[in-house]
Amino acid sequence: MTALPFGRVQTAMVTPFNADGSLNLAESRRLAAHLVDVQGNDALVINGTTGESPTTTDAEKLALLEAVIEEVGDRARIVAGVGTFDTRHTIELAHQAEQAGAHGLLVVTPYYSRPPQDALADHFLTVADATTLPIMIYDIPHRSGIPVETATMITVAAHPNIVAVKDAKGSPVASAQVIAATTLAYYSGDDAMTLPLLSVGGVGVVGTSTHFTGVRTREMIEAFVAGDTARATALNAALLPVYLGVFATQGCMLVKAGLAARGFAPGPVRKPLLDASAEQSATFLAILTANGF
Repeated sequence: MTALPFGRVQTAMVTPFNADGSLNLAESRRLAAHLVDVQGNDALVINGTTGESPTTTDAEKLALLEAVIEEVGDRARIVAGVGTFDTRHTIELAHQAEQAGAHGLLVVTPYYSRPPQDALADHFLTVADATTLPIMIYDIPHRSGIPVETATMITVAAHPNIVAVKDAKGSPVASAQVIAATTLAYYSGDDAMTLPLLSVGGVGVVGTSTHFTGVRTREMIEAFVAGDTARATALNAALLPVYLGVFATQGCMLVKAGLAARGFAPGPVRKPLLDASAEQSATFLAILTANGF
C-alpha cells in the first residue's frame, strides 16, 4: 500500500487578517486548532493559494507558520507552501520552513514562465536536493499554465524527498498511470475529485471546503478504504453541493465568508481578490446550511 505521509484529510487553511489587512496570528491559531481538533484534519497546508500566499510577504509566511506549528504541530502535520516561479526563492522559503519546524513542503509547478518538462523536472529535483523535508508536488495546470506530464512525474518520483502529489490536474487516467508506476501518495487538490481519485489509488484530499466538511469527508474516504463503496458514493453525493459551491468564485473568498458567518474572524481578503459579495455569501451559506454544516 502507498504510505500516508500526510494522513488522509488536509485543509489548505485560509490566512486570517485583521480589518486593516495585517496578519491576525491569534485567529490563525484559533482556526488551526478548530481544523485539527474539531474538523479532524491530519495535516494543514499553510501559505498555500487558499492562504493567499501570492500576497503575503516572506516574513508574514514565517510568522504564520511558526504560530500554527506552535498551536497544533504536536498533533497534526504542518505542510508549508513554498513554491514560487523562482527556483532560488523556492529554496529560500523551503529553508525558512524547515528551520521553523514544518513537517513537509508543498511545491507548486512554476507559473507564468512555463518551463519545458526537462526544466520542470530540474526545478523539483533541485528543491528536493536542498531540503530534508518530504515534498508534495502541486500539479495545477489551470493556474500554473503547464501540467507536470506523466513521464516527468515518474522521473522526479525517484527522489527520496518527493513523496506526494496534490493533484488538481483533473485527469484520473494520467494520475492512475503515475500511481501505478511510483509510490507517490496522491491527494486530490479538488474537493469534488476526491472519490474519483480514490478509485484509481489516491489516498486523500487537500481540501478547501474541508474548513467545514472535514469530518464527513473523512467518513467518505474511510468508507471507500474499508470497501463500502455504496456508502462512500452516498456520502460523496451529499457532499457535492458544498464541494462545488465553495468554488463558485475564488475559494478563499467563500471560505472566509462562511467562517465569518460561523463565528470566526477570518477578516478580509487581500487585493487583487475582493471579499465575497452579499449574494455570493448568502448562496454559499444556504448551501452549507441545507447540507448540515
